[in-house]
Amino acid sequence: MTPHEPGPAAEQAWPGAEALSPNGDFLRQAERDSGVGIGACYGCKKCSNGCPLTFAMDLHPFQVVRLAQLGQVERLSRCRTIWVCSSCQTCLTRCPNQVDLPRFMDWLKERVAKGGGSVEQARTLLFHRLFLDEVKARGRVFEGSLMTRYLLKTGGAFGPEAMANARLGLAMFKRGRLKLLPAGIKQRRWLKDLFKA
Repeated sequence: MTPHEPGPAAEQAWPGAEALSPNGDFLRQAERDSGVGIGACYGCKKCSNGCPLTFAMDLHPFQVVRLAQLGQVERLSRCRTIWVCSSCQTCLTRCPNQVDLPRFMDWLKERVAKGGGSVEQARTLLFHRLFLDEVKARGRVFEGSLMTRYLLKTGGAFGPEAMANARLGLAMFKRGRLKLLPAGIKQRRWLKDLFKA
């Protein structure tokens, strides 16, 4: 048994959870592909205690890491937490072992997106793809285009939601939070290289 492999044959990821059978293959693959040493996490929970978004998560950040250590791929693919994470880096600054959890969450998002995700994640996956399309096209997000495309694809531009969305957009525009025209960046070649990697 290496330091990065789970110990007993079956253990709980957290108190009250069902017993899980570890799968060390996923841990090795996740560390290799994501570049994050999640096996170094020993469960101090500083990531979860400092996270400003745990109120909206179905699993706390330390639970995501623990499930990854145990190789629970299906549970990770279904969790809402990876989509809620804003990559604010608070967890990384608090982690005594410098486990780059935001980078790992991004890797999980991409892994789920490539696999198609679940039906309940369809809107989240769509938003994720449209957001990245905006960044690829301009180097930054133009909210007007992003939300127009998202609402047209999800049906939110029509029906009862349409007026609420229009009022919100107008209020944001009046406060200077929504621009009429998109802005770009100067170093577009650098951006293309970034997305090739």
